[in-house]
Amino acid sequence: MPTADLIVTAARVRTLDPARPWATAVAVRDGIVAAVGEEADVRDWRGPGTEVVRLDGAHLVPGLVDAHSHPVWGLEMATGTDLSAVTDLAGLRAALASAERVDGWVVGHGLDHNAFEGRPVDRALVEDVLAGSPAFLRLYDGHSALADGKALAAAGVTGPQDFAQRSEVVCDAAGRPTGHLVEHAAMDLVAAVAPRLSLDARRTRLLDLLSAMAATGLTGAHVMDGGDLDLVAAMAEETVLPVRLRFAPWCMPGADADDLGELVAAQDLSGRHWRVGGVKFFMDGTVEGGTAWLEHADCHGQGTDAFWPDPQAYAAAVRTLHAAGVRTATHAIGDAAVRHVLDTVAALGPGAEGRHRIEHIETAPDDLLPRFAQVGVAASMQPPHTAYTRPDGTDEWSRRLGAARAAHAWRLRDLRDAGATLALGSDWPIAHHDVRAVLATARRPRGAASRHPGLTGLEALEGCTTHAARAAGEADVAGRIAPGFRADLTAFSVDPVEAPADELAEAPVRLTVTGGQVVHRGE
Repeated sequence: MPTADLIVTAARVRTLDPARPWATAVAVRDGIVAAVGEEADVRDWRGPGTEVVRLDGAHLVPGLVDAHSHPVWGLEMATGTDLSAVTDLAGLRAALASAERVDGWVVGHGLDHNAFEGRPVDRALVEDVLAGSPAFLRLYDGHSALADGKALAAAGVTGPQDFAQRSEVVCDAAGRPTGHLVEHAAMDLVAAVAPRLSLDARRTRLLDLLSAMAATGLTGAHVMDGGDLDLVAAMAEETVLPVRLRFAPWCMPGADADDLGELVAAQDLSGRHWRVGGVKFFMDGTVEGGTAWLEHADCHGQGTDAFWPDPQAYAAAVRTLHAAGVRTATHAIGDAAVRHVLDTVAALGPGAEGRHRIEHIETAPDDLLPRFAQVGVAASMQPPHTAYTRPDGTDEWSRRLGAARAAHAWRLRDLRDAGATLALGSDWPIAHHDVRAVLATARRPRGAASRHPGLTGLEALEGCTTHAARAAGEADVAGRIAPGFRADLTAFSVDPVEAPADELAEAPVRLTVTGGQVVHRGE
């Protein structure tokens, strides 16, 4: 009989496998679960080279997965001064005045729209405290930034510009750029000339980040961008990636047949603990930036345009990729965007069920909820995003949408009750990657979503395990602790289903195993 590489025993094992829901021991060989049961059931798997880990009553569950993250691309987004603690304009000015310079620039990230206290985002609010340094500040949503005059000049930005996708260099009535850059193409103008991390720095920071993610219990992440596959592949040859990465490269407006062919060909790329598995689209932007695609304009008169200037071109691209067997994930925050994606997938026919997903879904009317299960589209949502809103509706997100649509905020429980596959994530670096916070906030949503009940403890756990696996088309190999499944395992000191949400958010992580490799050991 072959022997196991790893045996985990003396645990309370919640397998999420209907055939055997509970166990106390798991044997692992070649990165795959070999046996699940009681200690006597795995005894014969023990050999001279087997590592045995006793968990002494800890709670072992399938390895947790962040269903929406940007761990590689996000390294650049999270560069410079962390502005996430800034809550008002005075605090922003103070932070910028004392900010450490990066190659002579002030570079910042995580800035909350609410810090502008209802004012339009404008470089005039901060330029006098920069002491002559160019500045590039990313807002927390990842879809907008503020650049000062020197940064705009370095990028050659002197006025409005036309883009193939919905993006804007915001200008005032006189045609002067305010420094507010909305959506990717506009931000990229300045990002191209701003300081960037060196290759060595990116390599070091990526490994540190993945190790920190594993320390919270994460064993996998659905990466909603193309990242830097050369960097990831090189790292995977040199060391064990602590977190399994599944990439979905972007398909942007204007993509032609050659572009789509390259995306199809990319699906064959893979290595140890990483692979390309899908394509990411954007159907809109963000509520706070005025670029969410809404069925009725927001309270600023914005939000009635799709990210793809021709939404039918998006539908055609999805059809092409679907016919090639490629899974898709589409960023859709507003109700019009969500409806268009559901309509697009429904038009693909019965073979589309379980192959496509929608990311974010921050506001959706009642009639859209049952369609997720009917069409077979997975909902991928990020509970920590609810913290950027306020229960009293005074935040920028709620004010822009108005009371009626803000009342439909992050309908996690309603989507589960409607039968949808519901995968959960953080959207790092938009929110912190700690998966314990994802689970806890799914159970107790914050801000505008706090008026509605959250998920049960079991539903939240499923969102990072079985439902995440279903959303990725991996339900036959991941999301459960069962023979033949991936040996991705997470152990907490508390029961992640029964423990109170606030206790779970701080619970020690006893063990994280990715592909049979112990990547984190707690006390």
